[in-house]
Amino acid sequence: MMGFKSASTALLLSVLLLLPLACQPPSQFVTVTKVIDGDTIVIEGGTHVRYIGIDSPERDEPYYAEAMQMNEDLVEGKEVRLESDVTDKDEYGRLLRYVYAGDTFVNAEMVRQGWAWSTAFPPDIKYQGYLEAMENEAKQLKRGFWQ
Repeated sequence: MMGFKSASTALLLSVLLLLPLACQPPSQFVTVTKVIDGDTIVIEGGTHVRYIGIDSPERDEPYYAEAMQMNEDLVEGKEVRLESDVTDKDEYGRLLRYVYAGDTFVNAEMVRQGWAWSTAFPPDIKYQGYLEAMENEAKQLKRGFWQ
């Protein structure tokens, strides 16, 4: 029979192991209805979502069409999972999110393919190190606009 001290220790250990999962922001599953560019989408209900941690060419800049096409290939018309960081919305009212299409981390894939670059927007920097590593890979392999 387990003693009180052992049972308390086991309970405390269980709580400590599960606490990080409980503190994770809830994921939201939505359908993408439109791609605006390489780092912004519209989801069902008309809400605009801006990808956290990356930036891509704007409409009047080189490689805009390629970045937009890559983003369309990844998410347009698909159900995606949205993950938040610290800030909920930007100054334009867009949701700030990390976006996943199936197992693909879309923010990182845009950078890895060379159609977006890693850009830190503190305090939303949960995956910034990973995004920077993806940018370095794209540069080394001369992908996208790094060619």
